Amino acid sequence: MKQEQLPLGIHHVTAITSDIVKNYEFFTNVLGMRLLKKSVNQDDIHTYHTYYGDDEGTPGTAMTFFDFPNIPKGIKGNNAITRTSFRVPNDASLTYYKERFEEFGVQHGEITEEFGVKVLHFSDFDDQNYQLISDENNKGMKPGIPWKKGPVPAEFAIYGLGPVEITISYFKDFKEIFEALFTFKEIAHEGNRYLLEVGEGGNGAQVILVEDKETPNGREGYGEVHHLAFRLKDVEAIHAWKEQLNRAGLGNSGHVERFYFESLYVRIGHILVEFATDAPGFMTDEPYETLGESLALPPFLEPNREYIESQVKPFNTKREG
Repeated sequence: MKQEQLPLGIHHVTAITSDIVKNYEFFTNVLGMRLLKKSVNQDDIHTYHTYYGDDEGTPGTAMTFFDFPNIPKGIKGNNAITRTSFRVPNDASLTYYKERFEEFGVQHGEITEEFGVKVLHFSDFDDQNYQLISDENNKGMKPGIPWKKGPVPAEFAIYGLGPVEITISYFKDFKEIFEALFTFKEIAHEGNRYLLEVGEGGNGAQVILVEDKETPNGREGYGEVHHLAFRLKDVEAIHAWKEQLNRAGLGNSGHVERFYFESLYVRIGHILVEFATDAPGFMTDEPYETLGESLALPPFLEPNREYIESQVKPFNTKREG
């Protein structure tokens, strides 16, 4: 496979929420991430799909959510994506957010260190697990741009995705696929935790694989992650990966047009992995000034707008000022 077709880093993480409105308020008002897109799940138009990220929707900054109707709460456990990270500019940002979490009643831990980097664990109202990770001495994949009109000062604000934690019982086989097929490289090891990176490396291009042979399997539901996506340069890379996965005997979705990016899906054991292109991006159908303020639909769903709007409960995402 050509060098330019290899994964560049984390593209996005998609999780499930029990309440899309509370989720919106948490991500914009508390975390200070910008709503980039208010859309629907293209495979289930009765379900919202919201995207949060940096000021301009830079690849590698998006956390997205589904709100599947009547889905039960997920069960935390093994063979699952167990924590999502958000990058902040420096160690001082962690102190700022710790105080902010206390102000807003957000569950959080203490500032600690992992793999030589300062982190702060926290969770939302669904018990979804996250952490902030400091870019104080980070090198590698560049971050995005803090939300310019957000509630968090730019010098502290979240501006990208960090390492995604995956806990696995069949650890050796899983790690081998990430290394031999996906081209990740192990760069650190602490106990049963292994830090791997791809592409330029750094916080925006890493996963943490956790070996766990004891804990029962988790169960997907709200409060859990649905899938993670790795960045690819362009649609030619999508086609190259389809061939690569087929040669490896791994069933996959083939090329999927998502309008905001091109995609390919493959399941590695219990973990759903997506490859997604950097382009076209989130400003193809809305201007910068009003990103996320209206229900955005890809062209193939636009003829069904009236029906879709009758099926999803509207909520206001227009921001004053």
